[in-house]
Amino acid sequence: MNRALILAVETSCDETAVAILRGRLELLASEISSQIDLHKKYGGVVPEVASRNHLPRIRPLIERAAERAGCSLADIDCVAATRGPGLLTSLLVGYSVAKGLAIGLGKPFIGINHLEGHLLSPFLGEPYGPLPSVGLIVSGGHTLLVHLTDVGTYRLLGRTLDDAAGEAFDKVAKLLGLPYPGGPEIDRLAKQGNPKRFDLPRSMLTSRDFNFSFSGLKTAVRYLLPKLEGDFRADLCASFQEAVVDVLVRKAVSATKACGTHLLAVSGGVSCNSRLRSKMTDAAAAAGLDLKLAKPALSTDNAAMIAYAALERYLRGYRSNVSEDADPNLKIGVQELQEFRSYRSSGVAE
Repeated sequence: MNRALILAVETSCDETAVAILRGRLELLASEISSQIDLHKKYGGVVPEVASRNHLPRIRPLIERAAERAGCSLADIDCVAATRGPGLLTSLLVGYSVAKGLAIGLGKPFIGINHLEGHLLSPFLGEPYGPLPSVGLIVSGGHTLLVHLTDVGTYRLLGRTLDDAAGEAFDKVAKLLGLPYPGGPEIDRLAKQGNPKRFDLPRSMLTSRDFNFSFSGLKTAVRYLLPKLEGDFRADLCASFQEAVVDVLVRKAVSATKACGTHLLAVSGGVSCNSRLRSKMTDAAAAAGLDLKLAKPALSTDNAAMIAYAALERYLRGYRSNVSEDADPNLKIGVQELQEFRSYRSSGVAE
């Protein structure tokens, strides 16, 4: 069973992705079809455009993944898909296709929380699976800290109260006239700038909790811009990025210490940011913590992390009911453990 073959589909936003994973160590295929060029002219993701463009891409990706993995669909032990959170119209495409595939093949189906996929992604490739840790999930739509004690047993420690960190990156990039997606552009320009030139706020840094807020920082940049002249973009990008990273690093390290664990895991698209990776590495070492950073290929939306989360649940006997709907507002926290226990007690799990 520990070499189970999992096929997973991810369509929570604007990326169409399919992956095939055999056990914990063999990622046989990970196919992603990006829609960045389609949404770039709008400066962000348009839900109707995203969902419409998943439809013609998903079947060819499934066929390509099976070919690259060297297997047939009949070989698959379990089919999985992202259940939420995300854009409902996008979620429905992948979730419906995956459920139909599972029914047609007569295989088990598992709906996966997109956030759980991110949370577990730093452990893909580890022979013994996820370890107790505190996870920082930081992306375009989410910024939260989660205490992981076992697969399916999660406690939400803190979250953003307004903008996610990645959302703030994109909005500030738009204010600066940088192309979408803005996060990589700010990271690129920040390397040429002085992060100490502009004194920008570090919101909630002393709030005595593990929540985040980035809307005030975005507003500070908005009000500062009309006062600036000359070539300031690199310095402003560096100063803004430093403010975001300072908060993420200090809150994540503090939460890890508070939970009494020695492992901090960082995932999500913003975890690709070069300054966050370097500063988190230094801070974890200074605090005597172990650090696991999701590989860049597993940081942005992908189906490999969904396949991995599904594998860990499959190995523990979890199965989803195919009548279960996609949920664009799906949360992560203690309800995962409650759901897992209810499935086992109801006899749905094998």
